[in-house]
Amino acid sequence: MKAFVSLRTLAVAFALCALAACATGPSIRVNQDQSADFSRYRTFGFPTETGTDRGGYSTLLTSYFKTAVTREMRARGYEYAEKNPDLLVNFFVNVRHESETRSRPVWGYGYYGYRYGLYTAWPLYEADVDTVHYKVGTANIDIVDAAKKQLLWEGVAEGQIREKDLDNLQQTVDTVVTVIMSRFPGRSNM
Repeated sequence: MKAFVSLRTLAVAFALCALAACATGPSIRVNQDQSADFSRYRTFGFPTETGTDRGGYSTLLTSYFKTAVTREMRARGYEYAEKNPDLLVNFFVNVRHESETRSRPVWGYGYYGYRYGLYTAWPLYEADVDTVHYKVGTANIDIVDAAKKQLLWEGVAEGQIREKDLDNLQQTVDTVVTVIMSRFPGRSNM
């Protein structure tokens, strides 16, 4: 049961706000070692256990992620190497629950309802308060110098998750990886 909950949590987290469909898109942050010369690296691979495989087995989420990352890295001239890659690409996802309280004036109800359509009441006279609960997902992609075991670059996407993002998880993962990797400056010159 715990493995199922973990897989579900990872899947929901990776949906990340409808990265493909959000009007404003996700919040993307990157950080990198300014001394890193990505052109000197030729190959990439994945760690034995990725951040999404903490349960001791490979998940479907991991498979989708590896496929999308492989496409993005090859497009930048890097070759996949199962043994002794120059770069390791790791990834992780997380979800957290958020709440937001919103106040809105009451229109046409209560004591001041006679004003409806004519003018508004003074601020704070009467208002309804709504509490909105939602999930926020975060996805990280780490690119590591395999020999030095040193983080060179990280990309983070964060945004609100919508249920419809889970309808086609593979497409959602593909979009998330594309958005994050669009900020990766690396290109292999070898």
